Amino acid sequence: MARETAPGTGPDIGTVQAVVERIRTGIETVIQGKPEVGRTALVVLLAGGHLLIEDVPGVGKTMLSKALARSIDCSVRRIQFTPDLLPSDVTGVSVFNPDTRDFEFRPGGVFANIVVGDEINRASPKTQSAMLECMEERQVTVDGTTYHLEAPFMVIATQNPIEMEGTYALPEAQRDRFMARVSMGYPIEAAEIAMLSARATVSPLEELRAVTDAAEVRSLIAAVGHVHVSEAVQRYAVALTTATRRSQELRLGASPRATLHLVGAGRAHAAMRGRDYVLPDDLRELAPAVLSHRLLPTVETAMAGRSVGEILGAILSAVPVPDGSGSPAVGR
Repeated sequence: MARETAPGTGPDIGTVQAVVERIRTGIETVIQGKPEVGRTALVVLLAGGHLLIEDVPGVGKTMLSKALARSIDCSVRRIQFTPDLLPSDVTGVSVFNPDTRDFEFRPGGVFANIVVGDEINRASPKTQSAMLECMEERQVTVDGTTYHLEAPFMVIATQNPIEMEGTYALPEAQRDRFMARVSMGYPIEAAEIAMLSARATVSPLEELRAVTDAAEVRSLIAAVGHVHVSEAVQRYAVALTTATRRSQELRLGASPRATLHLVGAGRAHAAMRGRDYVLPDDLRELAPAVLSHRLLPTVETAMAGRSVGEILGAILSAVPVPDGSGSPAVGR
C-alpha cells in the first residue's frame, strides 16, 4: 500500500496505475496469454527506456510493439530493417532544394515518439549503429547539425535469433542501450485456440484504440522518476552489476548504464505495484530482463553449455539481499 504524500510533493501512484491498467488491458486483447511480456514493456515505457523483443518469427513480436504504440495517441514510425537500409534512412538526410538554393533536412524514421524497429538485426552493423546517438541522447546529428527528438521517445525493436538466416549480431554498444530484452515464446494451447477465433474476421490490432497521449506519458515518466530508492537498494543494484563484472564465467559484465537502467526499471515496477519506493525484490524480478542481454559468457562457459540465464540466476542467489522495506519512512 502506497503511503500518502502531499499534493505536488511526490508521484501520483494512483494515476500511474490507472493508465497502466488501461494500456495493459488493450495489449492483452491483442497478445493473449503473455501478461508478463506486456508488463515488462510497460515498465520500460514508464522508465523512459527502450525495449528489445527477441524470438523466432511468427510469435507476435511486431504485434506487441504495434499494440503498445497504438495504445498511445502520439507519433509512431515503423522502420523495416533490411540489408540495403542506409543510415540516412534512419536518421535523415540533407537534400539540396534548387528553388531555395539551399539544403533542407528531411527527417528519417527515428523522428517519432515511438519508433518500431522491425527485425533490427537484419540490417548491416553500420546501419544499426545509426541508432546509437538517438537512443542514448534523444537527438540526431546530421551534417554537423543536431536535431532533438520530442519526448517521450521509445524504440521498440524486434530481432530474430542470431542463428536465423540473414541476421547480424547487434553491436554490444547498441544492446547496452536497450533497457530490457524480452522473449515472446510460443503461446499456450488455449491462447492459440482463442487467437484463431478472435482473428477469424478482423485483427484485434485494428480495433485497438489509444487510451492515453504523449503529454500524459511524459507526466507519468516524470512521476516515476520521483519514486524513492533507498541507499540500501542502490547498493544492492551496484552489488548485482559488480558481481557480473567479477564473474569468472563472463567475459563481459553489466555496465554502469545497466545499473542506471535496473534502478530506473525498479522505480517503474514499484509505481505499477502501487508503491512510491523501490524494494530489492523489484530489482531481483527485473534483473533477468534488464541484465541478461548485456552479458557475454566466456568461450569455456559456452562450451560447457552454461547459459547466461543460469549464470545470472547463480549471481542473484549469491548476492545478499538488504534488510528493510526500502521505504523512506523506515528508520525515521
